[in-house]
Amino acid sequence: MSADAPITQDVLTLPRKLPEGGKTNLVGLTRDQMRQALIAMGTPEKQAKMRVNQVWQWIYQWGRRDFAEMTNLAKAYRAQLAEHFTIEIPEMVSRQVSTDGTRKYLVRIAGGHEVEVVYIPEEDRGTLCVSSQVGCTLTCSFCHTGTQKLVRNLTAGEIVGQIMMARDDLDEWPTPGAPKDETRRLSNIVLMGMGEPLYNFDNVRDAMKIAMDPEGISLSRRRITLSTSGVVPEIARTADEIGCLLAISFHATTDETRDKLVPINKRWNIEELLTALAAYPKASNSERITFEYVMLDGVNDSDADAHRLIEHIRRHKIPAKINLIPFNEWPGAPYKRSSNNRIRAFANIIYQAGYASPIRTPRGEDIMAACGQLKSATERARKSRKQIEAEAGLPS
Repeated sequence: MSADAPITQDVLTLPRKLPEGGKTNLVGLTRDQMRQALIAMGTPEKQAKMRVNQVWQWIYQWGRRDFAEMTNLAKAYRAQLAEHFTIEIPEMVSRQVSTDGTRKYLVRIAGGHEVEVVYIPEEDRGTLCVSSQVGCTLTCSFCHTGTQKLVRNLTAGEIVGQIMMARDDLDEWPTPGAPKDETRRLSNIVLMGMGEPLYNFDNVRDAMKIAMDPEGISLSRRRITLSTSGVVPEIARTADEIGCLLAISFHATTDETRDKLVPINKRWNIEELLTALAAYPKASNSERITFEYVMLDGVNDSDADAHRLIEHIRRHKIPAKINLIPFNEWPGAPYKRSSNNRIRAFANIIYQAGYASPIRTPRGEDIMAACGQLKSATERARKSRKQIEAEAGLPS
């Protein structure tokens, strides 16, 4: 990213109307937008709030996609809804299951584009890694996803639709009238998939508001973590308008190294980023900011780096934990993973300084589902075909 790159990006945004008969997709509409849509359809204004509540629960609490099943609505009203609206979520193209239980979904969205979504089961939680853009603009040099060009932002419906698709696959929608079950296979959301969520702020915010709505999917804001590479002007806005936990793709302790690893650093350097994090309204000991730090052999993994990292956090008094991520290698990657001994030594320096320093266990590596490895299969195939044609001297 150039130093004078705009904060907002000129990316294609899709209209809300779907091709099939010009019907509007209700998935991704805010409550107010849904209310306006129902009134425009002919719902009396006095009834609109109640109708929104009813339709909202069927879609987001019980996972229904057919208006005919919304049995607390009059039959004629259901027919009217079906005439004007659809309930559409992204299409699952494929699902791969790792030996460790991680699931990677290839998901097709409007326009035929594809993104990847990952579900990571653990003993006490199940985390869904959600994408916010098709491709990515940040070109972080250690990240496979960053080698796929940005195509467009996802809509709010396409973002929350990933959650709904995963709940479908996990068979996790409750039955209307059944006792409430608080145990969830999908309990946490991390916005750490393809794309930079803060470059698609409005759609990410609207999707997370839907996910947090108590009459629907009903995830606590403390179970949602947004990961940014450091779009400084949007950090305070994240606290105000979403209120979720924050993670920072930090990865280096000097501007010289971070400029190479995370080029957005040329726009907002380490000092500017740390100043914004220190002012993050939600930051507290109970809601610490997570510093994500990928361990690259001989690049950012020295004892000096560990001490610099501690000094940065202490100087700005940021309540923090440091997530150390062994580099997940991908074909043609320019870096190697730090050795286990080096990672442990780095973690120990941070731990001795009084900060949590968990070493992330790589998950789903056998299906290229690990952190930084996401890149849609069709994009991989397209790239490899071009490479083959170039090597053979064929016109592309």
